[in-house]
Amino acid sequence: MKGLPEKVDVIVVGGGGAAMAAALTARERGASVLVLEAAPKDFRGGNTRHVRNIRYAHDAATDFVTGPYPVDEYYDDLLRVTQGNTDKDLSRFLIEKSLDAADWMAARGVKFQPPLSGTIGLDRTNAFFKGGGKAVLNAYYATAEKLGIDCRYEAEVMDLMIEDGAFTAARVKYQGQEQTVEARAIVLASGGYQADIDWLKEGWGEAAEGFLIRGTGYNKGRMLRVLMDHGAETAADADQCHAIAIDARSPKCDGGIATRVDCVIYSIMVNRKAQRFYDEGEDIWPKRYAIWGRLLAKQEDQIAFGIVDAKANDLFMPSLYPPLKADSIRDLAGLLELDPDTLEATVAEYNAACRRGENKDKEFKPGVLDGLSTEGLTPAKTNWAQPIDTPPYYGYPLRTGITFTYLGVKVNKEARVQFKGKDGRAVSAANIFAAGEIVSGNILGQGYAGGIGMAIGLVFGRIAGEGAARNASN
Repeated sequence: MKGLPEKVDVIVVGGGGAAMAAALTARERGASVLVLEAAPKDFRGGNTRHVRNIRYAHDAATDFVTGPYPVDEYYDDLLRVTQGNTDKDLSRFLIEKSLDAADWMAARGVKFQPPLSGTIGLDRTNAFFKGGGKAVLNAYYATAEKLGIDCRYEAEVMDLMIEDGAFTAARVKYQGQEQTVEARAIVLASGGYQADIDWLKEGWGEAAEGFLIRGTGYNKGRMLRVLMDHGAETAADADQCHAIAIDARSPKCDGGIATRVDCVIYSIMVNRKAQRFYDEGEDIWPKRYAIWGRLLAKQEDQIAFGIVDAKANDLFMPSLYPPLKADSIRDLAGLLELDPDTLEATVAEYNAACRRGENKDKEFKPGVLDGLSTEGLTPAKTNWAQPIDTPPYYGYPLRTGITFTYLGVKVNKEARVQFKGKDGRAVSAANIFAAGEIVSGNILGQGYAGGIGMAIGLVFGRIAGEGAARNASN
């Protein structure tokens, strides 16, 4: 294969949804574009490989969403899941810019499927991709090829040459040697650092050793570190990330969406001591699933166990790995290597707290907040609290699964990276843009709402690509 070009208008670092949105936009505006993807071709695309949907604002039902999702509602949802820990101005801007997301993607070959019904609860707010994330990537790359975008795989950017706040060239390891490529502008869409356990330890301590990396193993944060070393302003903290409960038997890295287990809201969750530690029914699953990775990280050995009975086991999506199954709670405890007396006592205490007082006439309703809560139990279960009393019983071992980290660089509405100025004020980079997970901390100081990661990538990717092309033409 030929070597890298010596000069291009725009370099895009990364190969996922944000990177390709930037590359396509820049090329459509006349710039020559070089995409540098560190992964091999078969593993291209970062975490976009594992996505299923995008959360975007829209004014009406379509063939793939069941109703409107206004900007104000989206914004309120984001404020709730982040508990206000977000750049409010930038977040509202993101949401407003997401209104044409589905149309833009469809125009570049992405296919959507009819709304998904059932307990996932996203049929109105999120559009699901036909074929999942890999199909999205295939559509983007096919369009990129038609447009003449130069995409290189196993091309790892090692360093950036930045002088007086302006990017001049990238040092790239490619085909066994390092080369330097000059460009008029650069877009950094290379993801977070979730695959660097040592860096994760800076925020999480030794607990990070117990984490499973749900996302791609190629995201180690090299470009983020380079920008930080050059004085880039940062957003979010080192211990903030998209972390969910995944099957403890999953591979160490790149397990993806298939390893997720959705039993939590219909279960009781117990730790190594066979004791409950949080309200499993706090909210519907898409608005709370991303807190459970953090909760598990705080438990002994970073593991916990979801316990359900035959009434509940079919209420959520089937898991990749079959649950452990027993005809009694005591036998299930043995399979999970938990103390049987303690687990029996925990289940009995929970069962006794169900269907009491004013709650006894409420109806169990999966998929909606039914108000069926426990009484006199700490912590309470505030929805979907029904006794675990119908054998067989099932146990799901769960660990913290990191999808992506939130610590990243600050950007403005032009997706320009912000650097520390001499007077303490932030200074916008002249020609350095960023998009995707490397900027997620601007929007996600904590928490998550399903599908918003794709919105961050698409919106800021397009803005970054447009800005980079404009900068190149000037």
